[in-house]
Amino acid sequence: MSPRTITILGATGSVGRSTLDLVGRNRDRYEVVALTAHKDVAGLAALARDFGARVAVIGDPALLGALEDALARTGIEAAAGEAAIEAAAASGAEWTMAAIVGTAGLKPVMRALEGGGTVALANKEALVSAGALMTEAARASGATLLPVDSEHNAVFQCFDRARPESVRRIILTASGGPFRTWPLERMRAANAAQAVAHPNWSMGAKISVDCATLMNKGLELIEAFHLFPVGADAIEIVVHPQSVIHSLIEYVDGSVLAQLGPADMRVPIAYTLAWPERMETPCERLDLVAIASLDFEAPDLVRFPALGLARQALSQGGAKPAILNAANEIAVASFLESRVAFLDIASVVGAVLDRYDPPAPASIDAVLEIDREARRVAAEVTGKIRN
Repeated sequence: MSPRTITILGATGSVGRSTLDLVGRNRDRYEVVALTAHKDVAGLAALARDFGARVAVIGDPALLGALEDALARTGIEAAAGEAAIEAAAASGAEWTMAAIVGTAGLKPVMRALEGGGTVALANKEALVSAGALMTEAARASGATLLPVDSEHNAVFQCFDRARPESVRRIILTASGGPFRTWPLERMRAANAAQAVAHPNWSMGAKISVDCATLMNKGLELIEAFHLFPVGADAIEIVVHPQSVIHSLIEYVDGSVLAQLGPADMRVPIAYTLAWPERMETPCERLDLVAIASLDFEAPDLVRFPALGLARQALSQGGAKPAILNAANEIAVASFLESRVAFLDIASVVGAVLDRYDPPAPASIDAVLEIDREARRVAAEVTGKIRN
């Protein structure tokens, strides 16, 4: 069997490097077509040389010369800029990892989906901000969309896609974050260092804060709505502090199927990389005896109002999920810079949802314009809080 051709968008980030760790252990099974990064020239060049990529693309055009120098005499094509990243996404690889963070990943994800291959999606913003557009592009081209987030990947593994009517509900689990047991008054004084100290996962600052507010579960709720053929009311959130069960599916006969695994992103990445087969990983084996107990509780919507805001945005539809995502990014950045308090994050998002109500986007360009304006409004709101 010939190697599967792959492209990795966001190769130098944590998801990209985890993907390449797995590829490196199975070099005979994969051929790297293109790798992209935003600014890490040295990291991108090293990976491109190691894995024999045909093309390496740096997002910042000013860094093209440095990338060309780093790849001199290797035969690897160097390119730069947004158009080059989109071209890499549309390169015709059989499998594409979409791991570019933020709205910068929207157009590349769309190009990959339009190509009709398999797209492993690790970019939250794609489905949160442009879910209807993305899923329609996949349907039109025949592309296969595989979720990389551990929760949605778990659902995908347990969901009976041949008989979706047999599914009663999807249950996404949440660790509860570092403030799961904190009283509201203590949360008011929480600082950035405390918010990013996730109890189970090692992640970047922004997503760690999203875990602390539970906004990450709100965003995942919206993603699940677009990924799986169930209504929003059939998607629930349950707090599960051990992060051993990643999601569950309840069927109409009362059966509940759950996917369990270690807190290691290489597990869901491996599932998408080898799909529809499975592959070995170096991940720690799950020891249920050592874990001993699994706990569950309902999320507290008073202490964690972000979940309610996400449900509100999903219910209202149209541009609201994109506004939710953009406003949250501005609010979280302001919190990390100590310009607003922890509990202000949800307040900012709620205010922007109330103030900004554009028509539903009909294109990715329209989504990006909504995103820009929502960020501007959010900056105004945070400025008023700060003053």
